Amino acid sequence: MKTIRSKLIVYFFVFVVLFNIVSVSIYVSSNTLTSSYHSSFERFLLLNTISQSANKLYEDTKAYVMEQSEENSHAYYASRKQMKENEQQLQSILADDEQIQTKNYLNLIENIIYESEITTGFVLRDDIERYTAHLKETESTASYIQETTLHLIDLELTEYQSLYLDLQDRNEAFRWFTLFVFTTTVMLAIFFAIWFSNGINKPIQTLTKAAREVSRGDFAGDPVDVRSNDELKLLGSSFNQMRANIHELINEIKDQSEQERLMKELELKHLQNQVNPHFLFNTLNTISKMAYLEDAKSTSNLIDSTAALLRYSLGDIDKYVPLREEVRAVEEYLTIQKTRFTERIRFTVDVDESCLDLPVPRLTLQPLVENAFIHGVEEQEEGGTIQLHIYQKREAAIVEIQDNGKGMSADRIEAILSFSKEEGSSHVGHSTGLGISNVIRRLQLFYRTEHVIEIDSELGQGTKIKLLLPKQNIPAGENRGGGSHESSDSGG
Repeated sequence: MKTIRSKLIVYFFVFVVLFNIVSVSIYVSSNTLTSSYHSSFERFLLLNTISQSANKLYEDTKAYVMEQSEENSHAYYASRKQMKENEQQLQSILADDEQIQTKNYLNLIENIIYESEITTGFVLRDDIERYTAHLKETESTASYIQETTLHLIDLELTEYQSLYLDLQDRNEAFRWFTLFVFTTTVMLAIFFAIWFSNGINKPIQTLTKAAREVSRGDFAGDPVDVRSNDELKLLGSSFNQMRANIHELINEIKDQSEQERLMKELELKHLQNQVNPHFLFNTLNTISKMAYLEDAKSTSNLIDSTAALLRYSLGDIDKYVPLREEVRAVEEYLTIQKTRFTERIRFTVDVDESCLDLPVPRLTLQPLVENAFIHGVEEQEEGGTIQLHIYQKREAAIVEIQDNGKGMSADRIEAILSFSKEEGSSHVGHSTGLGISNVIRRLQLFYRTEHVIEIDSELGQGTKIKLLLPKQNIPAGENRGGGSHESSDSGG
């Protein structure tokens, strides 16, 4: 590889005595500047390596906590060793750096090593509470290291821009020097100016433009093409490598966020995978008795409602449905209950048709209506009432399910809203196997908001459950198709 110094010697050979000091100064300055760039790139690469090593140390620590196998143990100690080596390398590079950010960064590295060691120590002692706490601290420190890495990279980019400005200043000095040479010999000066402009200035401008793009946050631009076979080519190659590494780091962080989102979707699917056949057996028993006591017409209607309800319950629960289908399923359920309890319980359905195309998770309304029946009015000898009211308020559809049953205490309401396992199992419907807590959690995941339900109840005063279904928080790309609907208002 030809160096800038060797090119300068060729063109300044005739003026070796006159310009010897100038030539040496140019070389020393260029070498110093190149060294600065190399140091900057080494820091970029090391920061990126530390960020990845911190994340791997946490993952290996977590794996060792989950399973104390020999393989996991070797992986953990290898990650810890790598982290310590990175720390020593960083200390050697930043030995003269007294900035607070740098000291804090080194402290974070020491802390994650320390927390991982403490975690594995408590694992060996089988102290679950302590190693869990220290594992969380290890995870938190790894996250802080990633954030601090991005901050330090941003500082390095700022310094990187300053180096380019310094290089431009030196370029201006070269132009004055060219003017001086021109006074000595016009022809040689013109030739030197053309060569110098094409050989050095153009790559510098290309790198400067690329540096501005990086400073604006554009890490996916085209690679810098420096065709000169000298230090500038190495500088351009190093710059391209640095930008690619930063881009890769940012993509990794985005991928981690996407993985967290996918985990929530898996949680949604896990909550939805429940079907309880208990209700089917009770209903078929009722159908059998009715077939014995009366003609086939009522029995046929009951069988149709049961089949429709069963078919809806066994549908693809991973997909959303229009609200009108949920209302239709509730009406089929109420038809069955009217047959069972005749005049004992009165059901009322009042629906605003404009709300029925809103997409909702499958099996949202029926478990709540069934809960109102089972835990509210089923034990009443007469006068039981269940009301379903759906209306629009601002940018949301409101679903109210109200009964005049025995009600709930404030403690029980709090347990339901906080997803208590005991309350979840005591409020499970016969037809779906889904409880109130399950419905609440699926709605929160579907609409991506915590505020989806309000429960108003007192012991002996009945219960009102209000669902708040926002239209603007529906996940992108979902179809809002629906079917027909007929509201019913009937007495039991």
